[in-house]
Amino acid sequence: MQNTAPAPEATVVEARIQQHRRYLMCRPEHFTVSYTINPWMEPANPTDTALAVRQWQALYDTYLALGHEVQLIDPIEGLPDMVYTANGGFVIAGVAYGAKFRFQERVPEGPAFMEWFRDNGYEVVDPREVNEGEGDFLLVGDTILAGTGFRSTGDSHSELRDVFGKEVVSLTLVDPRFYHLDTAIAVLDPVQGPGGVESANIAYLEHAFDERSQAVLAERYPDAIRVSDADGAVFGLNSASDGLNVIISPRAKGFEAQLRERGYNPVLVDLSELLLGGGGIKCCTLELRR
Repeated sequence: MQNTAPAPEATVVEARIQQHRRYLMCRPEHFTVSYTINPWMEPANPTDTALAVRQWQALYDTYLALGHEVQLIDPIEGLPDMVYTANGGFVIAGVAYGAKFRFQERVPEGPAFMEWFRDNGYEVVDPREVNEGEGDFLLVGDTILAGTGFRSTGDSHSELRDVFGKEVVSLTLVDPRFYHLDTAIAVLDPVQGPGGVESANIAYLEHAFDERSQAVLAERYPDAIRVSDADGAVFGLNSASDGLNVIISPRAKGFEAQLRERGYNPVLVDLSELLLGGGGIKCCTLELRR
């Protein structure tokens, strides 16, 4: 008897396009955990600075191997969190909106980053409102997603809108483990695709946000990858993407599989030592958009 059951539908995987990136990083020569400003930081747990440097170097080397540019800001003794350069500002089209940190332990980082921006030819906007840079601000297409709830204030979202003249969508974080937006959302696609067509693919951890923000994300990004708590808890979403290659934690196994299913190329880099300070791949990576 002939089998007349319909054939399963073929999965259509969109062709991904790599785009060149320019990043700012800071070698963790002074990395340690000597205070607590997020749930990941336990000063009683020993940290291995040499291991942190080796893991950071692997990330740096990965970016270079993929053809990206990496510039460095000098580490400053007494500022162990300076390695998390994503928090140092937000840069679009050569304009750098500076950071104004919430916790006193990190306040001196703000002027250090702004000095680097000025010295390297960026137009610097001094912040009036508390914000922690690209930790809470993510460019998705021509829209800026802006996080609040733990670090950056809602007032900084208005300031951000004035500085860049772009749509700013406010999202409220409610889980203290995911205290920055870049721990709960990963931007996967290039800002602009072939023919000027904008892409807007993201991945996110749904329950890191309040109900209103969940609704906003579901409406705007219906095809987004929704990751599991297990992958979020190992900072799987704290990743960097060039539109094809997505650098993620090797422990985010479910997210790795989801990325492959969508046609991305996961690149695994372990930053377990830097996670002791509450930071991962994206935290260590500030995009310099010229």
